[in-house]
Amino acid sequence: MTDPPPADQARRIRRTALLSATVACGMTALAFASVPLYDLFCRVTGFGGTPLVGSGPAGQVLDRTVAVRFDANVAPGLDWRFAPEAPAVEAKVGETKTVFYKVRNAGPAASTGVATFNVQPALAGGYFVKIQCFCFNEQTLQAGETMEFPVVFYVDPAIAKDRNLDHVGSITLSYT
Repeated sequence: MTDPPPADQARRIRRTALLSATVACGMTALAFASVPLYDLFCRVTGFGGTPLVGSGPAGQVLDRTVAVRFDANVAPGLDWRFAPEAPAVEAKVGETKTVFYKVRNAGPAASTGVATFNVQPALAGGYFVKIQCFCFNEQTLQAGETMEFPVVFYVDPAIAKDRNLDHVGSITLSYT
């Protein structure tokens, strides 16, 4: 067997280099796009306990009642006091409820934060619908300022059709 002519060898080397560079660029782009794409996937499907966002109340209210518990945590380095006004509420499936979180900036200067959230059990995230939430936007509090932020939500009546959630009697909404 003989070596290919130099022109063919140079063309193969260029093609291999171009293909390798294209694959490397594609992998880099995919790495940067993976976080926003995963976030979008979770918001659309409720995967991983991510609540859904609704534009209005549910179409029907069922007799099934669910206890919705509320949890609040503050990230390290943010000098805020953050707590729900009630630790839990009872809600009929499909019933729109409003709860308030009280937030106080205990620091010496204005600061801005945004709440991250999830729902447990994670499967219930696909049925927990927020109509209004302070977590949709950044919040700025002046030093010593206290505010109340509403969360308007309902549990989607479609939860009654999911046999994996028949045993669920309580859902926890957690914010950091």
